[in-house]
Amino acid sequence: MADGRRRVVIENLSPQVENGRFPVKRAVGETLTVTADIFVDGHDALCAIMQHRLATEQAYSETGMIHQANDRWMASIRITEPRDIYFTVSAWVNHFGTWLERLQKKFTAEQDLAIELLDGQNLIHAAAKRADAAGCLDEARTLEAFASRLTTEPVTLAITHAEDPLLAALMNKHADRNLASKYPEELLVRIEPGLAACSSWYELFPRSAGLGVQHGTFRDVINQLPRISDMGFDIVYLPPIHPIGETYRKGRNNTSEALPGDVGSPWAIGGPAGGHTSVHPELGTLMDFADLITAAEEANLAVALDIAFQCSPDHPWVTEHPEWFRLRADGTIQYAENPPKKYQDVYPFDFECADWENLWQALRDVFRFWVDHGVRIFRVDNPHTKPFAFWYWCLEEVRQLCPEVVFLAEAFSRPKVMYRLAKAGFTQSYTYFTWRNSKQELVQYVTELARTAPRDFFRPNFWPNTPDILPEYLQYGGRPAFIVRLVLAATLSSNYGIYGPAYELCENAAVDGSEEYLNSEKYEIRDWDLNRSGNLQSFIKRINAIRRQHPSLQQTWNVEFLQAENDFVLFFAKYDEGLQDIVLVAVNLDPHHRQSAWLHLPLDDFEVDSRQPYMVHDLLGDDKFIWQGTRNLMEFDPQILPARIFHLKKRLKRETDFDYFM
Repeated sequence: MADGRRRVVIENLSPQVENGRFPVKRAVGETLTVTADIFVDGHDALCAIMQHRLATEQAYSETGMIHQANDRWMASIRITEPRDIYFTVSAWVNHFGTWLERLQKKFTAEQDLAIELLDGQNLIHAAAKRADAAGCLDEARTLEAFASRLTTEPVTLAITHAEDPLLAALMNKHADRNLASKYPEELLVRIEPGLAACSSWYELFPRSAGLGVQHGTFRDVINQLPRISDMGFDIVYLPPIHPIGETYRKGRNNTSEALPGDVGSPWAIGGPAGGHTSVHPELGTLMDFADLITAAEEANLAVALDIAFQCSPDHPWVTEHPEWFRLRADGTIQYAENPPKKYQDVYPFDFECADWENLWQALRDVFRFWVDHGVRIFRVDNPHTKPFAFWYWCLEEVRQLCPEVVFLAEAFSRPKVMYRLAKAGFTQSYTYFTWRNSKQELVQYVTELARTAPRDFFRPNFWPNTPDILPEYLQYGGRPAFIVRLVLAATLSSNYGIYGPAYELCENAAVDGSEEYLNSEKYEIRDWDLNRSGNLQSFIKRINAIRRQHPSLQQTWNVEFLQAENDFVLFFAKYDEGLQDIVLVAVNLDPHHRQSAWLHLPLDDFEVDSRQPYMVHDLLGDDKFIWQGTRNLMEFDPQILPARIFHLKKRLKRETDFDYFM
């Protein structure tokens, strides 16, 4: 029989994912806040603690929990290192706190306190013995001194001693926990690198990094790094760098037959020069790639590699392991297709094949190979077309080798599939942001991501374009549309990326009736004129600088949508817990027409006096505005600046009564 004297109830411990089946995710620099419903029969006071330990250790650290309201308790710890954490919660009846509250009530009611003071003295004596047994001799003597004062000094002084914060702290430290209740499970928190929480990605095709239409090399990419770093990006992401197959190679604009000189799709992986652990000979060698990794580090950039688990018909595995692929009735290998589209240059793996264990190990070893060559970030192509069980196993295997690895899932799939991949271990994921354009769509979708269960395991990464996707909004909105979507991606989410030169040059030519780029870089080498008139390099640099200067923009979950009296104007705030960094973002979603709107600010929530003027500094246009009250009018001309990022300057009062803005 369980000990019925354990009276405290602990329920609804949070955060947890599927009752602890999957780990909660946090990153270095973030805060882990734990809450639970904790209560007891009657009216006794309680003590509650969060117990947490590193996954590699057994000893607990303890953080006191604070009562919030309605029996909800809370504790927070700052994540400072990329090491997984286990946590749970314990609570017990605080007999000293219960006694003190009763003593204060009786004192106010002018009742006799002699017996109450003796009861308190006994509680303190017992705590002193526990302190002595724990080797805390000085604290034991201090407790005994408090116990003596309760019965040797006048009642008024005794009450003062009983209320001393030092006594409360010592009584809490040396409380009798023999009847403490403990939540029955430990919950795992997966601690990820800082880049998991905040990152900016720049996608670059190495073969287009050279001069003209000459095939680029890793050396050419190295020459691009200073420019990318200067724009303020964290990560340079390379599509597959492996040999490309010749059989059924795609021609320009995805034509079914390649002409002489056509370079094919990098996602048709494998040829005579090797497969997933080889590099395309025209890009260079593995030594050249190592030099790229080093040069990127020197430029404060990380290199991300695309991992696509599929093969061209010329991949060595097709002949070495034909059992890893699915055969059709005519004996040929099943190529990839999404009717009516056919991808004859790509063979998917058969994850249900009889030799599935060796297949899994070979795919895992692809990650291991590139980790050994200095890669810590991977963008994974179409993970939703591979079994979840494979990802659970594979990603954990890689993490055992390299805990700081980051995985970005390119999973434009159904929400539940995307969320399951996140639970399986993917660090970040592409999202539907790419197709959310209206004010209503953006508010609804971002609120879903920031306010519901996915917050604890799903990290959205907002991409306004990719080599596969040129959205209609960008096709017809001109340069203002590219500015609008960049501002939204970079401020709504702490993780965002762009398909580089195409975005910074506002490339908007599409195949008729589709979201495919015309003259797509997926099938040919592009000669980008990076200095072309109207490019966004300086604007991108400003956006990334603002993100780095303002901690409020370095997280996703703190977004709060505010009222703007115009359906084409989106208005939202991001701010830190201490209200030291309040950022307001207002965007004209109409790239064609000038729009104006009355913007509403919750000044009381921002601890700003609505009766006094205050300053907002537009960090994009470097304009300063003096506003007053909770409602102010702004106009947005898309041809000049369709968006504003305001930093709210609080008005403070000096001792001399001279007002100034901070």
